[in-house]
Amino acid sequence: MIPIPLHTAPTDAWYTWHFHPDVIVLCVGLLIAYWYAVSVWRPHLIDAGRVKRRQVAYYCSGVAVIYIAGGTPIHDLSENWLLSAHMLQHLLFSLVAAPLLLAGVPTWLWEALLLRKIILPIARVVLNPLVAIGFFNGVIVITHLPESMNFTLNHHWFHFFVHVLIVSSSLMMWFPVITNVPRLPHLTYPYQMAYLFVQSLIPSVVGSFITFSSSPVYTFYEQAPRIWGLSAVQDQQMGAFVMKIVGSLILWTFIGVAFFKWYSKEQAEDKGLPLAEVEEELREIGLTLSDRRPRLR
Repeated sequence: MIPIPLHTAPTDAWYTWHFHPDVIVLCVGLLIAYWYAVSVWRPHLIDAGRVKRRQVAYYCSGVAVIYIAGGTPIHDLSENWLLSAHMLQHLLFSLVAAPLLLAGVPTWLWEALLLRKIILPIARVVLNPLVAIGFFNGVIVITHLPESMNFTLNHHWFHFFVHVLIVSSSLMMWFPVITNVPRLPHLTYPYQMAYLFVQSLIPSVVGSFITFSSSPVYTFYEQAPRIWGLSAVQDQQMGAFVMKIVGSLILWTFIGVAFFKWYSKEQAEDKGLPLAEVEEELREIGLTLSDRRPRLR
């Protein structure tokens, strides 16, 4: 039997900023780990490239998005009143924070972490595009089943675990698209477009199931106090809109970027500019042709 949901705050306090120590500890830990890697560890690595300002900005933005989704009133709305806020929270974790975090990590750091004798075989399997997209969508489907959602919302410790799982599986899903690490899976631009197109389909199926339901799907939100004049079904439809439409727009934006990068690359190759292609690949890992030199341990 599903327990009666415990909505612990009054309906006029949704905007109250509550202290979430678990989220703060996680975000501070992510920032400290990044600072240590690029400032303390980097000088001891062979051939470690530069860290671009935009990479630092991407990473810090990714951490900021995690905090916005998990440590602000968005989380409280999600945990007490609105399914639509819950869907927005998951979208921020999976389609905004995850690619930003990956874009902020330099390639040389991925090499130092993953291209190790024991870790590399595991990483090749875990980050295989088929495995990554399958695992991510499995997590999305399972965590949005009515039984799973109601249990999650009634147990805060498990809710935090689900969020960590969503972010982790999102990092797996985005890795073959965002990163370009030697000996690890990386999709070319045409395959990126196909991969992200497939990715846009499964959340739409889940969203459609919620959209066309004439009654509340989740007991927790059906019994939640109503705010802003939204009925449980209207809130549910807004949540499906966030999942289907907003999520698809983000994915199609990445598809568009991949298309134009592919087009530019083809144009450069047609003009016989192999050196420019090499320079572009080196820039992606934080190097240029002039500073690719060994660094002493």
